[in-house]
Amino acid sequence: MTQLAKDYSKDTAIKNANPANVQYLFSKSEISIFNVPVIWFAIFAAVTLTSMYTGNLPGGMIGSLLVMIVLGELFGWIGDRLPIVKSYLGGGAILAIFGSAYMVYGGLLPEAVTTSITDFMRSGGFLNFYIAALITGSILGMNSKILVKVGLRYFLPIGGAVLGAMALTGLIGSIVGFTLQEAVLVIAMPIMGGGMGAGAVPMSQVYSELLGNDPSYYISMLVPALALGNVFAIVLASLLDKIGKIYPSLTGNGQLVKGFTYEKPELKYDIQKMGAGLLAALTFFVAGSLLGAVIPLHPYAIMIILVAITKIANVIPTQVVEGASQWYQFVAKNWTFALLFGIGVAYTDLGTVLEALTLQYVLTVFGVVLGGIIGAALLGKLVGFYPIEAAITAGLCMANMGGTGDVAVLSAAKRMELMPFAQISSRLGGAIILLLAGLIVPLFI
Repeated sequence: MTQLAKDYSKDTAIKNANPANVQYLFSKSEISIFNVPVIWFAIFAAVTLTSMYTGNLPGGMIGSLLVMIVLGELFGWIGDRLPIVKSYLGGGAILAIFGSAYMVYGGLLPEAVTTSITDFMRSGGFLNFYIAALITGSILGMNSKILVKVGLRYFLPIGGAVLGAMALTGLIGSIVGFTLQEAVLVIAMPIMGGGMGAGAVPMSQVYSELLGNDPSYYISMLVPALALGNVFAIVLASLLDKIGKIYPSLTGNGQLVKGFTYEKPELKYDIQKMGAGLLAALTFFVAGSLLGAVIPLHPYAIMIILVAITKIANVIPTQVVEGASQWYQFVAKNWTFALLFGIGVAYTDLGTVLEALTLQYVLTVFGVVLGGIIGAALLGKLVGFYPIEAAITAGLCMANMGGTGDVAVLSAAKRMELMPFAQISSRLGGAIILLLAGLIVPLFI
């Protein structure tokens, strides 16, 4: 009987596979999305869309995360296979963001679903949850010698990015008809300022105090620059990845510092260790928030410092370090497209981006992002960093929209392991821009 069963199994699976055989069709599909056979993914998507458009989607985390995973993975899968999009426009990352933004803009996403996802991303803290995992896992899984070697030198390419952005923006702006004040204050500085919450909003307060007018007046001027700069940052991140493949000497393929050939150890995934990694990520995030109440730094920046200190001091148990690294890889592998979809819904105003699309404005914004890349790459190379990694972290992650932009840029560049440096650029770099704004604005009065 056993031999008959073996023969039947072998004959059915290999020789006599019939399209009419439902089990064969559902389990043997060569195409998969989210590591799920495409037929089963279509079933999951049908259930999701039906519940979404009939008003029966559960609220909160379950409904929001389901829509974000299904549509995010679908957009990501398509974007990674469209010829021009995958090669030059950021692939699945940019399609997940702007596909979802278009669904909101065009009214294709029900208002209740948009509200639910926005709440989940913002007040629900999904973005913070994701970034906490990436920061903790990537730093604890990093070679501690790299952390020591990078040190304060990282601020040199950040400075190079700021100088390069302002110089090229001033030049291009003057050519296309902007004044130096408009090019530098209204376009360059908000783009390099660390996003909305840490950049444009406090910058509008600085401008209001020094130049007059209500802060809302300046926000309406700063937001288009921020949104369009974020688009260029994502697109150019993908292009830098392509350049790195053509000129391998310019990139460390995710390693920032030259002179290290550190290989990631092979990990044997352990569910209990991953739980410890989750606990570590949440604890470090809360510790950063706790200290942020008394220290004038962004909680992300404090969190990075805390994780780096514990890594260098080698005080975290090995099982926690391994668990944090495994948890980070799980989150990055399974939830990146979902998060990017949520970013498109909750943080990307497609109408604002479209309103800014005059040729002069587009060229000037492009000059900001390109100048940031050039400045960061040149100074990064001088202090021993790989130019492409320096350009991505110190350049593009200064020019994007903060934490959401960091995820999109690193995803497009295929270098998610650089998240700690991206966060330094977004948070500490944004603080530097606010300081510069207070010093530079009086010069134009």
